[in-house]
Amino acid sequence: MNNNVVIGLEIHAQLKTETKMFCGCRTSFGDKPNTNVCPVCMALPGSLPVPNRKAIAFTIMSGLALNCTISRYSKFDRKQYFYPDMPKNYQISQYDLPFCRNGYLEFLCDDELKRVRIHRIHLEEDTGKLVHTGDIMESEQSMVDYNRAGIPLMEIVTEPDISSPKEARLFMSELRNILRYLGVSDGNMEEGSMRCDANISLKNPDGTFGTKVEIKNMNSLRSLERALEFEIARQSEILNSGGTIIQETRHFDERDGTTHSLRTKEEAHDYRYFPDPDLLPVVVSDEEIRSISSSIPELPLKKYFRFVDELGINKNDAAVLVSDLKLANFFDDCVRCKCSPKEAVKWILGDLTYFWNEKKLEPDSKIFEPSYLKEILDLIDSKTISIRQAKEVVEKVFDMKDSPKNIIEKLGIKQISDEGFLIDAAKKVIENNPKAVQDFFKGKKNAVGFLVGQLMRETKGKASPEMSNKIINDLLEELRSNE
Repeated sequence: MNNNVVIGLEIHAQLKTETKMFCGCRTSFGDKPNTNVCPVCMALPGSLPVPNRKAIAFTIMSGLALNCTISRYSKFDRKQYFYPDMPKNYQISQYDLPFCRNGYLEFLCDDELKRVRIHRIHLEEDTGKLVHTGDIMESEQSMVDYNRAGIPLMEIVTEPDISSPKEARLFMSELRNILRYLGVSDGNMEEGSMRCDANISLKNPDGTFGTKVEIKNMNSLRSLERALEFEIARQSEILNSGGTIIQETRHFDERDGTTHSLRTKEEAHDYRYFPDPDLLPVVVSDEEIRSISSSIPELPLKKYFRFVDELGINKNDAAVLVSDLKLANFFDDCVRCKCSPKEAVKWILGDLTYFWNEKKLEPDSKIFEPSYLKEILDLIDSKTISIRQAKEVVEKVFDMKDSPKNIIEKLGIKQISDEGFLIDAAKKVIENNPKAVQDFFKGKKNAVGFLVGQLMRETKGKASPEMSNKIINDLLEELRSNE
């Protein structure tokens, strides 16, 4: 952490509604340009906006999750600006009466709990998407796709409480995870459904805030961190050489990890906000807030501490689990099925994650049920199958789409625990490997492992590893005593 660095973030998150903020057009990503448009989002004369109630509820839910005060009375305003990405030449947004104010988000940074204050959360409509021919800095012309214009967009503005690029990345990661847990946004930065602008300055020698610079075009958590790291170095070099920081907006270049000036920003824009005359104020009742609050699930940080403190999961594994809601829910379901939490984590983050990824499946795909893991762990405990056989059974579940018990019965997968049979097989293995026996007599410890491996091979992997190891050792000690 650098005590001289001051960072504040402005995060825009598209909300996961079926239709746009003020009309009935679809919000799907990747459709043919300018096909999800109508008279309202194209600002044709006589068209009137109708607010999306679900988007309002999602914004209030996000505010409650981020410990904000919810406004009982709010309104929509017109934000005036002239730019080709907004057909109306104004954007319906919120100015002085946003839905949410004065919250905070807590997240872990180097095992310490860090708190960043949330200044406000407001709801607005997204703009269209400009498509540049070539690089943005050199493009001679741009095209515009209005499919995105009008999609519900929630803006979350932090206070300047962030002190390093790493903290900024971790804050964004936690925020994105919270929004995904709530189901209000998919948080896909690569697709532009979650975007972040950063304001960064270096403190003056007297401790006051320096001139801030705004950075845009950071489409991943790593890009956010890289852009801030570069900007700290750039501003430090200027100040150390006696120069002055210019208040401006800069563009982050993914290719070389640098920022470039887009435009100077000497003064704040005068957007001439005024209440939208086509939209009534929004009044939120206590009952509505209670209803929305009751639908908020257990959030990532609380889930993390429950996994660590109550279930004894190590911190790294707990962090991996809570980073994906579906993975965390699968783990919880396994615990509810009476699986050992530590054994469940081992299998979930190991073989199960491998096959989910290989088959391009999600943990909630129902191909591998939490009860199946309980079956497998019970079969291992009862010595019916070995761990090696259990791994084979897991793979077969994904291939055959059947339960472990049925697969074991169909394929005859069963651990051999017949002591007499294993003794006879072990004697044969020892007889066929005299060099390994001599190595054992010479004190070479790996000789036993080799012979156990040969016994497993002889029984096609079905021999009980524990019994095999004991029988081989007993027979070798018996031979040693007879010499």
